[in-house]
Amino acid sequence: MELLLQRAYFKEGTNGTLFCSDKFLCHTIELPWKNNKRTISCIPEGAYQIEPRFSKRFKHHLILKNVKGRSFILFHPANDAKRDLEGCIAPVTYLSGIGKGVYSRDAMQKLLSLSYQAKDRKEKILLIIKSQNYENYRTL
Repeated sequence: MELLLQRAYFKEGTNGTLFCSDKFLCHTIELPWKNNKRTISCIPEGAYQIEPRFSKRFKHHLILKNVKGRSFILFHPANDAKRDLEGCIAPVTYLSGIGKGVYSRDAMQKLLSLSYQAKDRKEKILLIIKSQNYENYRTL
């Protein structure tokens, strides 16, 4: 299964749109781009393998593998990137501002359902992150 995350970068945060097989899945919120610095930046664009995971803190969620210079980058519910995230990605049903969204748990359930179905089919889950900004976001 392949997921495509198209990002829009802003000084206050990063908003995205997540697609599965060219179909809209949900929106995403992340921290702003700050050169991949731990806990304060979103991760670099690229391709990442994803695996379902469980922890006491986040319950069922997804973990991104092999993120350069980072570890434990997750997809987990959150409604405010600056308050709730440390480099992770939060799926949201609706965007309510830059780095903010609502109904994150609903969007997460949708994403988890697709991910567990792919796992049951023994498919790898690949996330491709690309910019949808026209200008070079690293200059922001």
